[in-house]
Amino acid sequence: MKIPNICQGARAIAVAPVLLDEPPAAEAFAAPIVQDEELLDAYSQSISGAAAKAGQAVVNIRVQRERESRQQESGGSGFIIAPDGYIVTNSHVVHGASRIEVTLADARVYPARLAGDDPESDLAVIRIHASGLAYVRFGDSSKLRPGQIAVAIGSPFGFQRTVTAGVVSALGRSMRSQSGRLIDNVIQTDASLNPGNSGGPLVNSRGEVIGVNTAVILPAQGICFAIASNTAEFVAAWLIKEGCVRRSWIGVMGQTAPIHARIARYHKLAPAQGILVLGVEPGSPAAAAGVREGDLLVAFKNAPLASLDDLQRRLAGGEIGVESPVVVLRGAARLELAIRPAETPRRDPEG
Repeated sequence: MKIPNICQGARAIAVAPVLLDEPPAAEAFAAPIVQDEELLDAYSQSISGAAAKAGQAVVNIRVQRERESRQQESGGSGFIIAPDGYIVTNSHVVHGASRIEVTLADARVYPARLAGDDPESDLAVIRIHASGLAYVRFGDSSKLRPGQIAVAIGSPFGFQRTVTAGVVSALGRSMRSQSGRLIDNVIQTDASLNPGNSGGPLVNSRGEVIGVNTAVILPAQGICFAIASNTAEFVAAWLIKEGCVRRSWIGVMGQTAPIHARIARYHKLAPAQGILVLGVEPGSPAAAAGVREGDLLVAFKNAPLASLDDLQRRLAGGEIGVESPVVVLRGAARLELAIRPAETPRRDPEG
């Protein structure tokens, strides 16, 4: 078989070579110069911007305590809330300190004094004698949403101005302070915290404080807690003004206990549980009102009491000296007593 010549009959095309006088410049093939700032994505810019705004107001706190004739040192973080040297931190960072020392972001070191301490909320305010300081503002923690950016700044293990970032994992958590009192509206975040971060700020993308970093669940990863900024701002104002936060107290010891279903239905109680009184302190408001051991507290000022934490929430500072109704079950009988809460006696959480 004869294979046809595909070039047969085709006309030849002459291509003249193109000659260049000089090779193209190397710059013609080089990538355009891009500044580092342009390489940052929106998330990175939010984190770095928040850290830059708030970082200058974050301080390292060194504390000395006397323990059995020995000086023990510990540390934590804090943040400046006023240009004349007021600093918010955790109560457990500075409580019982014999000496407090603050290192600013520019490495200046100042002695500090305790302006106010509230172990019930694990918050404290200290003050240094300085002026014209960089400071941060509180944001509104009631406007937070899960998934929102959260940036923690502090001094873990003494490494000053360490920045970690994450999100608001959950809102409305509760946790116990060292005094045993329940702290409500706690923020859960996955921004990494370590020993030394306590007392430092948790800030939003605008550099506003949305929480005070306070606790870590050590066996877990990414579960950290911060006291909400609205709580911190309220407590800090009281500590600066009065040195303490006034709360009311009635003087009962108790535990959550169920109410027999038949009794709960008869008295139309929901939920079917209350506070079983295990003891009444002599001379206390509860003793004066006639509350007895074995009573079940089921309501205070017409609000149901399902647990001791419910009672703690009701006993705000505004209740001091105000006569209010408290409902108790004594056996199957329902009694309404008049109680006048007093101011909570000051106690040392370590003693």
